[in-house]
Amino acid sequence: MRKTPDIPSASMADIAFMLLIFFITATSMDVDSGLERVLPQMPPENQEQDDTPPIKERNVFSVLLDANNRLMVEGELLRVEDLREKTKEFLTNPGNSETMPETKPTEIPLIGDFDVSKGVISLRNDHGTQYGMYIAVQNELVAAVNEVRNELSTQKFGKKYAELTSEQQDAIREAIPSRISEAEPKTIGGKK
Repeated sequence: MRKTPDIPSASMADIAFMLLIFFITATSMDVDSGLERVLPQMPPENQEQDDTPPIKERNVFSVLLDANNRLMVEGELLRVEDLREKTKEFLTNPGNSETMPETKPTEIPLIGDFDVSKGVISLRNDHGTQYGMYIAVQNELVAAVNEVRNELSTQKFGKKYAELTSEQQDAIREAIPSRISEAEPKTIGGKK
């Protein structure tokens, strides 16, 4: 009886390993990109939906993007380049205007008594808004919050926000909270 010759498979594992190494090193991986956001915690299951107090209109900074990428802020058309200054004005309410957000006097560690804004930035976009425009608006809103924080940290601690200790950063975040509410996209107007 004749023996069937075996196919030598001793080096098969080596070849498979080398192919695996080749594909791992030669393949480029997609890097996740996006906006860093801390989502609010889920309310307890037994909490009723109507527990949230209503927000006064003067405390809401309305930012809308339509399908034609037009930016409407507080009912007025605005250029993206002007959004940062308008947002900073809303956050700080320099003239203590009745049309700007209310403040709540708060004792903040390392800062002392500080009038914390009750303002909320409400961002809503259309289903047809271009992603690039949406990101540009997001960047301006976040930059406005960061600039206000930098101004306060320079005033209180003599350093920019990024250079502060974690305790000092916590105090600045408590004084200048980042309240950006992103509503679900809907059809606002423009293209049909």
